[in-house]
Amino acid sequence: MGSLLRSEEMCLAQLFLQAGSAYDCISELGEMGLVEFRDLNPSVTSFQRKFVNEIKRCEEMERILGYLLREIKKADIPLPQGDVNPAAPLPKHVIAIMDQLQRLEVELSEVTRNKEKLQKNLLELIEYTHMLRITRNFVQRSTEHEPLQAQYEEFPFLEKDTMMDYNSMQRLGAKLGFISGLIQRMKIEAFERMLWRVCKGYTILSYSEIDEYLDDPDSGEPTKSVVFLISYWGEQIGQKVKKICDCYHCHLYPYPSNNEERNDVVEGLRTRIQDLHTVLHRTEDYLKQVLNKASESIYTWVIQVKKMKAIYYILNLCSFDVTNKCLIAEVWCPVNDLPTVRRALEDGSRKSGSTVPSFVNRIPCNNTPPTLIRTNKFTSGFQNIVEAYGVGNYREVNPAPFTIITFPFLFAVMFGDLGHGVIMALFAFWMVFYENDHKLKRTRNEIWNTFFEGRYIILMMGLFSIYTGLIYNDCFSKSLNIFGSGWNVSAMYHKVWTDDDIRANRFLTLDPNVTGVFNGPYPLGIDPIWNLASNRLTFLNSYKMKMSVILGIIHMSFGIILSVFNHLHFRKKYNLYFVFLPELLFLLCLFGYLVFMILYKWLAFSAHDSRLAPSILIHFINMFLMQGDAVQPLYPGQAGLQVFLLVIALLSVPVLLLGKPVYLYWLHNGSHRLGMYRGYERVRRSSEEELSLMRANDMEEGSSISDLSTSREHQTEEFDFADELLHQSIHTIEFCLGCVSNTASYLRLWALSLAHAQLSEVLWAMVMRVGLRMDTRLGIMFLVPVFSLFAVLTVSILLVMEGLSAFLHALRLHWVEFQNKFYSGAGIKFCPFSFSLLPSSFEHDGLL
Repeated sequence: MGSLLRSEEMCLAQLFLQAGSAYDCISELGEMGLVEFRDLNPSVTSFQRKFVNEIKRCEEMERILGYLLREIKKADIPLPQGDVNPAAPLPKHVIAIMDQLQRLEVELSEVTRNKEKLQKNLLELIEYTHMLRITRNFVQRSTEHEPLQAQYEEFPFLEKDTMMDYNSMQRLGAKLGFISGLIQRMKIEAFERMLWRVCKGYTILSYSEIDEYLDDPDSGEPTKSVVFLISYWGEQIGQKVKKICDCYHCHLYPYPSNNEERNDVVEGLRTRIQDLHTVLHRTEDYLKQVLNKASESIYTWVIQVKKMKAIYYILNLCSFDVTNKCLIAEVWCPVNDLPTVRRALEDGSRKSGSTVPSFVNRIPCNNTPPTLIRTNKFTSGFQNIVEAYGVGNYREVNPAPFTIITFPFLFAVMFGDLGHGVIMALFAFWMVFYENDHKLKRTRNEIWNTFFEGRYIILMMGLFSIYTGLIYNDCFSKSLNIFGSGWNVSAMYHKVWTDDDIRANRFLTLDPNVTGVFNGPYPLGIDPIWNLASNRLTFLNSYKMKMSVILGIIHMSFGIILSVFNHLHFRKKYNLYFVFLPELLFLLCLFGYLVFMILYKWLAFSAHDSRLAPSILIHFINMFLMQGDAVQPLYPGQAGLQVFLLVIALLSVPVLLLGKPVYLYWLHNGSHRLGMYRGYERVRRSSEEELSLMRANDMEEGSSISDLSTSREHQTEEFDFADELLHQSIHTIEFCLGCVSNTASYLRLWALSLAHAQLSEVLWAMVMRVGLRMDTRLGIMFLVPVFSLFAVLTVSILLVMEGLSAFLHALRLHWVEFQNKFYSGAGIKFCPFSFSLLPSSFEHDGLL
């Protein structure tokens, strides 16, 4: 809890890396993920840095790996599963990996090219076969064959008999030519019109559609094609027809002049197609062998190249000393991890065989360190909720440990239903149980990833919803009579009601003042008899509205109290008197008193004198109007106490507005200076005892006394009274108005709770009750689809939509009403150099 309550203590350190061991040292630090590197060459462009050639080599290897992964995915070859985490390769091994990848690329690209050529030739031969089969009947005189589907009869001397063979045309003296091929079905009409306009009177077009889809030789996509045969008259017309065919991307094939030649061509095509199938099958087998061999090592290569590129990127952030034999790096590092960083540098130097060790030196700094809060798989989801508002300032109180409880609780207050909570908890338990399943982790569905990452949040929300469902005694809009109701109807029947009253009245009132009617409160939650009462909604309105106000005031007061830890830690004790106390007094004197009146009314008035109980809202309004005598007092001395509380609240406003600016103005004019030491801002000087402890700690870490003396620099921070007064004025106005608006904002707990309960009741009444009322033999069969519809609507509307609504409202209550009381969220997140956190472009593209 200590590390989660406040961010880790950070320090700025210098790493002195020998040139021969720098690569191995950075590799060790990347495996641990403990330091964040700073750029020491901000004015140098990326192309002017020392290791730019190495990074280009890594990018070239990434390109080859991407090509290999795409081919492996295209061949549907599974990648080997398993948590492989190889170390970054040594620089002397990079050339061997590069050569191996280049050989694989050349071999694979050559085999793939050959395969594509074979496939294209095969498709062309198949098209040629279809063309010969269909055009067999185009230019024949026999009437036994079917007529052409479409033709142009443009020879005036052939009007009587257009279907003549080639020899007949020659006898008439026409120098005929034939062009045959295939064209896409969608282009045939435009192709037909173009031939008519360009070659009118000199062409005959015959075409027929192929029944099946054929793969296009150019694109490989299945298309619907049409076989055509064009008879033309004259060489010039033939040239025009060929140009038109080229414009429409027709696939042209030679047309045989007689049946004997046609039969020879068909037989040759059949033989070539069989040979191509055999060769293509062997090529695919060889290609699969190459891809299988590559798939065995490609995951290791991807990780190695990613690590290698990251190491050279970090080396580009470092600067060289004057001798060019040592690299200097600056890193942010948690203070507790400095010994681990030293051991990592020692291991890196030992692996590289360097005789001169690399070392780390802690240095003073005035910059604000980044914020590091260590989390685990349970707390990371809640920490993400907090950081979505903003990353906390360095060493600021972290709301996440309190959010673990308050967030699911406030969600459950709005979502309270035992049945819905059980469904949500079971769903979360299932995700937690299978959280190590790679199929659930590595999906590309963003919605599912959001649910899976927040599985522990959903689990806590489900468990708290079960608890609030028991308190509300609400399970799918029905109450559970576990312990027996505390109300007794028979006592009213024997003592008050008569038979005529029962017959004449549809609704009857239970009077708790009658002996035996009310035997005591229900042991857990609301009495189940309220589910049958006609004034149930009125009772729940009053109960949940007051409960929302009480929870809101407690939540906001807790946020103000947490600000005390920030004031004490940053040594700003004046904020306790000029910020914390006025804020707490203003909130408690007004709205804390409202909570007191609610609790007092619950305790002071019983069923006997409940009719005499005054309205709390009227009393609260009269408190501001100072009209305490206008209505019956709630308790003796109420008017005086209300005036006193109102005066205290009003007096706290000018203290909150002027106290801090005036004190800081007096502090700076009184020659108080701000001291800076090791990145911490202090208003007062550190005590000599504390300073000596810090120096002793630094001497143990290797710092010299001279470094301490130079790092101890007192700088006078410029103070602008007008800016401070303006800032405090905005804060005062925001806080005072926010107390009213934030308290009203917590009424959303009441509103969403009633809305969820009413939606659940409407769904039960309009769906399930219809199926349960059928008393015929078909009622059971009818109940199955009714229950299915009820389950679908329950999950989609009440769990998903209502759950998302309650989640967003709980999120708003934490960000706006709770966190702004003590949490600024203006820090910088600590981003360590870690191989495990590096993004991969292959995973983003879905190749891994």
